Amino acid sequence: MKKQVPLSNWLLKPLRWIRKIRGFRLVYTPLVYTPLMAIVIFTAVMGVILGTLQLQEKNQQEAALFRELVFAKQRIQLRFNSNADSLLAISRELAASNDEMKVRANALQQAETLLGDEHEIRKLFWLNKNNEVQWVAQANRNKKDLGLGDGQSAEQINLVKESLRKTINISQATGQPAYSQFVALDDKQVDPIVREKRIIFWQVVPISNGLDNLGVIAALYSTQGILDVIPAELKAQYRFTLMTDNDRVLAISSDRDTPKRAFSNQTSLDIGVLSPNLTLRIDTYPAPTNLTFRMLVGVVLGLSAFVIWSLWSVLKQMQVRQEAEANLKAETNFRNAMEDSTPVGIRGHAMDGRITYVNKAFCEMTGWEEKDLIGLKPPFPFWPEDKKDAQEEQMNLALNPKHYHEMKEGIRGIIVRHDGSPIDTRTFIAPLVNEKGIQNGWVTTVIDITESTKVREKLAASQERFITVLEGLDAAVSVVSIETGALLFANRFYRERFGDDSKGHFDLVGGQMAHHAMQELTEESSDQNPGIPPSALYQESESEEIQLIGDSSKWYEVRRRFIPWVDESLAQLLIATDITARKESDELTRQQEEKMQFTSRLTTMGEMASSLAHELNQPLSAISNYCMGVAKRLQGSTEVDIPRDILPALEKASEQAVRAGTIIQRIRGFVKRSELQRKLCSIADIINDAVGLVEIEANRHRLSIVSSVTENLPEVPVDPVLVLQVLVNLLKNALDSMREAYPSSSRWSAPPVKITADLDTSTFPAMLRIQVSDTGGGISEAVIERMFEPFFSTKAEGMGMGLNICRSIIESHHGRLWAKNQMDAERTKLSGCTFTILLPLESSESRETENERNSQTKPS
Repeated sequence: MKKQVPLSNWLLKPLRWIRKIRGFRLVYTPLVYTPLMAIVIFTAVMGVILGTLQLQEKNQQEAALFRELVFAKQRIQLRFNSNADSLLAISRELAASNDEMKVRANALQQAETLLGDEHEIRKLFWLNKNNEVQWVAQANRNKKDLGLGDGQSAEQINLVKESLRKTINISQATGQPAYSQFVALDDKQVDPIVREKRIIFWQVVPISNGLDNLGVIAALYSTQGILDVIPAELKAQYRFTLMTDNDRVLAISSDRDTPKRAFSNQTSLDIGVLSPNLTLRIDTYPAPTNLTFRMLVGVVLGLSAFVIWSLWSVLKQMQVRQEAEANLKAETNFRNAMEDSTPVGIRGHAMDGRITYVNKAFCEMTGWEEKDLIGLKPPFPFWPEDKKDAQEEQMNLALNPKHYHEMKEGIRGIIVRHDGSPIDTRTFIAPLVNEKGIQNGWVTTVIDITESTKVREKLAASQERFITVLEGLDAAVSVVSIETGALLFANRFYRERFGDDSKGHFDLVGGQMAHHAMQELTEESSDQNPGIPPSALYQESESEEIQLIGDSSKWYEVRRRFIPWVDESLAQLLIATDITARKESDELTRQQEEKMQFTSRLTTMGEMASSLAHELNQPLSAISNYCMGVAKRLQGSTEVDIPRDILPALEKASEQAVRAGTIIQRIRGFVKRSELQRKLCSIADIINDAVGLVEIEANRHRLSIVSSVTENLPEVPVDPVLVLQVLVNLLKNALDSMREAYPSSSRWSAPPVKITADLDTSTFPAMLRIQVSDTGGGISEAVIERMFEPFFSTKAEGMGMGLNICRSIIESHHGRLWAKNQMDAERTKLSGCTFTILLPLESSESRETENERNSQTKPS
């Protein structure tokens, strides 16, 4: 059945249209209905009345117009019929009489009488059977021609005669009166302003006695004269137009213009059997002003404007209220949209627990429709059958104002969907307070935690598998809190080796001092970046090899890093792998390398033997010469000032002798084989010994060595002989690079080989840094990658063990050795190479001793 639309909806459409234009938001109340309906009804009634009057007046005007048109048509047709009868009478009289003179006089008199009564006929002609003019009847008898008037061209006269000839042929062929086509004539008078264009046509009536054709009567019609048949009073009220069937205007009663909405009508004229098709059109002139009708329209418009103004005033007064209601509606729509779009189910309860509201998400969650849930009281149908009592008791407890604060973490429960499938939920309850601050119900939010529960279970299973893997590792894995120092996690390997406390963890990272240093570093980083742990703390440190001294000395490879723990606190993760077996193997390898180092030192001394012999001869010869000179001087001189001359010579001889002894002592110490014996040494002394050993060869090749040692450097626990061997080897390599880069003639101006010693504070803890730099040709990248490999050498006579032994010596001191090329100022080519040595400031044994000392002093 089609739904009926209330009438008020149709009546309110104009007001809605006004509201769209003006931007008003209206609330349709009876206060608005009353003036609105009054406007609509009044306007409708007055519109009907005015429309009826207008339509009635229009119908009356059209009826009067039609009557006048029919009257004019009848007048014209009667005139043509009368003219036709008169012409037929004249033709019959000419055909029946034998007295030509008498007939001609009578016919001419009848014709003139006809011309005097009818204005549309301009002339009458009697033409015999040879088309010769017998007489002409016209109003102006001074003209004896066709009556075309002055000023007509020969072309127009021929056109009129040709039209007459064709009409005569048609009439004689049919034996009936015939009409010609319309011919337009231009009257060219002296004054071109009064020039007139006339349209004429012929009517031909045949003259016949039944057997012979005796000629014709030709009447010359003027189309303008046809309109003269219409009474003058009609032409004063209407405009008549004579047209052909193709809307060609033949004559018009007046040149006055008609209004745009003038009434008009037209009809066809039937003036004869063989007549042309003529149409008579009638148009109305503007009617006189209808003051009464206009006053009525003005009154209606004025009253409508007054009522609209009154309604507008009411609407303006209601605007504030309408805006408030619109804002409330928008807020309500926004709240409904929020409630419908949220994935959290929302229920509203009365104080007795009855459901008063459910949102779309809750209906989708449970599969129940809103109409099935509104008004239900506990127990609800979406509770499991076996848990309804427990959940009802739990809900009653939560809805109690005294206890609902205790359930801020929500209520864990199960909801059964309409199809029977269960889902895990967590429900939160809050009081529902109205605008007066009075609680009138409860609102509960229900969250589906089925997926999160499954994810939690999967995470628990994954964690269990991960812990199983960690328990099976043959490495100690431990996590210690940075703040408290408590052991947070330890796997089976750690517990078997170090127990269930964090002592073993700290022993592997450097004892309690390391723990305090980590705490201070963390606090400083937190102060610089509050709330955000520094990213550098989470980078994994390089592996370290730690030896624990105890019942059984064990070596461990330790890797550690800082990690955020599950409670967002900072913790340290440590992975320690037992490398005792590998260290024992490395010790055997080290012993073999020591033998190779001894052999290398002997080889180095062999290379230096010739230089040493040459250099030692010079100071010894000087000593000999000084001594011989002194002896001769003393023997042959009796002067008292002899001691002043002798003393400087003796001092120089003594210096040269000391220098020769020092060189020999250093050579003996270098050649002598010794075990790795650490002792606290000054790195400046070791560097000076190295420079003294190599400086002889440098001077021989016109090169120089410059040393730079930072003041107040701490003593380091090293084997001085082995470290001296490394520095001598590196200085010799630097001199070889300088010899290849500079020719012999320019070596005195070449930059010196530099050896420096300082502290490297970029590492933690700080380390001693020794650098040997030259300005030679540098080392290619391919050689740098392999230069520390055994038996790899770029020298034809080299064994390829020097740099390998040097790295082994430095690594046996727990240090590092590497090489890096230098670039020139334009960074286009190599300009030398720098070898860098990093040595710890304290040995692992001293660190163990310090740890034991700290553990002994720690209170029980």
